Amino acid sequence: MRVLITAGPTYESLDPVRFIGNHSTGKMGYALAETFAAEGAEVTLVSGPTNLPDPADARIRTVRVQTAQEMYEAAMTEAAAADVWVFAAAVADYRPAQVAEQKIKKAGETLTLELVKNVDIAAELGKTKRPEQFSVGFALETENEQVHALDKLRRKNFDVVVLNSLRDAGAGFRHDTNKVTLLAADGQSTIFELKAKTEVAQDIVRFVLARLSSQAHA
Repeated sequence: MRVLITAGPTYESLDPVRFIGNHSTGKMGYALAETFAAEGAEVTLVSGPTNLPDPADARIRTVRVQTAQEMYEAAMTEAAAADVWVFAAAVADYRPAQVAEQKIKKAGETLTLELVKNVDIAAELGKTKRPEQFSVGFALETENEQVHALDKLRRKNFDVVVLNSLRDAGAGFRHDTNKVTLLAADGQSTIFELKAKTEVAQDIVRFVLARLSSQAHA
């Protein structure tokens, strides 16, 4: 089995010094890569900038990228050959319309930036997904969590979306733990309690493998 995983944040440069990014550490995506590899899968891990070392498992190939466009291009290269796609990265939705060649100097009381929309990696790949491929998305929400997550599942052609809320203590960015709900395209909902991200990865991988086994025997 071949698995494509995106992980970590993306950084969009404002100038040679500054960027637009987010607080993603990449821990969830890396834990998923290691768990899939432990199950015998060949994994391509497309990682944004993180402080995590490349996984040591020889079955994991790590591709380092910086921007959303770079992540999209790397994922597109691998997607057709992968059986499972896992979009665990926190991709910047927008980037600066122009990147300053020199450091932007402080001037005046305000600074106005023009931002343009980045490519939606999961949505674009979702248009190309074959029936036998399985796609996992993530939804980190702060309000109307399930409504937004299910909308994302439909729009991006996911088979399951992993919902986590920043309103849950110990969940989301900068934690070693997470609390997730798996929302499947067939309407199944599975709620897991707060646990270590390594254990969350095992729950997700078990769910995916069970679904793939069911499809194979259907």
